[in-house]
Amino acid sequence: MQTISPDTRNLLQVEIADVGQQIYSGQCISLVAPAADGEVCILPRHAPFLSKLNPGEIRILTVQNESQLYYVSGGYLEVKNSTVTVLADQMLRSNEIIRSAAEAAKARAEQVLKTSPIDSVRDVAKLELVKALAQLRVLEHTEMAKLQNKHR
Repeated sequence: MQTISPDTRNLLQVEIADVGQQIYSGQCISLVAPAADGEVCILPRHAPFLSKLNPGEIRILTVQNESQLYYVSGGYLEVKNSTVTVLADQMLRSNEIIRSAAEAAKARAEQVLKTSPIDSVRDVAKLELVKALAQLRVLEHTEMAKLQNKHR
């Protein structure tokens, strides 16, 4: 795999942590995240930016031109001087997601949405469904990336 030029003006410095640990620290080409108003792609020299994060997928394109995928349950993203800081409630690397657990959470949430007449219970179920679907999407994208790399 070809490594991109080490010219740091064309790279982002990324720091990602959740409440328990540092998840990622290093330089990358780009970062895509589920911001509150929709998906956002951060490139070097991006304007200062602060956003709440929705549950979803964070994608990092490394200097080795490899894609790294993470699940984020929510949190905050800040961009300042080509430095991206992500403070997450919960962050999982793709290899930390348990497919059967995500599928079970999805099924439970769908069942509650079908049967519960209580709005507050349905609201919690909607959030759990969004989180489960986001974890499953990270797994699907990881599998697709592995297949693409295999055919290169």
